[in-house]
This record gives sequence, structure tokens and C-alpha cells, in this order.
Amino acid sequence: MTQMNQYETVFILTPVLSEPQVKEAADKFKDLLVQSGAEIINEESWGLKKLAYSIEKKSSGFYQMIEFKAEPTVIANFELQMRRDERVLRYLTVKNEKYAAAYAEKRRNKKEA
Repeated sequence: MTQMNQYETVFILTPVLSEPQVKEAADKFKDLLVQSGAEIINEESWGLKKLAYSIEKKSSGFYQMIEFKAEPTVIANFELQMRRDERVLRYLTVKNEKYAAAYAEKRRNKKEA
């Protein structure tokens, strides 16, 4: 088994979706990760937010964040599925090095308290 890295993906879903559709889209990507052998650490829905600039003529979108541990090979397929999904306006996956991972954990703990 190769090294599991910690990643964080933030993606923006189109604002025309209803709440259940947003949840369904987020669950789809979460399930995709789990099926690839990733371990979900945290998931947050940041709700509908105004975008800094319009994307596909839309000025707002539903922000979702998934924090997970996975092997580096999982990311390519995960991002390919995001690109193919017309509900996703933008996405960004970053690999958390140990300091970012520690910060994310602190932030999660603070939010839960």
C-alpha cells in the first residue's frame, strides 16, 4: 500500500440546484472517494455564496468542502468525475502538508466545541 496523503477539495455547485440536489451531488463525490479507498475526515457545506466573478453566467454557487486521506492515484479519477459533472462550476484539490493538516484539525475541533 502506498502513502496516504491528506487532501482537501472545495467545489462550487451551480446555484440552480435545490438543497436535496446539492446534498446528492456532494454525496456522489464522497461515495466516489470512499469507493476508491479514501478515508473521509471531514465534510462541510458552506451554503450559497456570491462568487468573486461570474462563472457560466452565474454569480453565486453552493460551496462544499471535503477533507480526506487518499492515495495520490485517486485524485486524477476524482477530478475527472468532477470535470464531467455539469453541476460543478469549479473545484480545487490541495494536498495538505503536515502543518495544514494540523491547522485543519484544530479548526474542526474549534468548530465542534
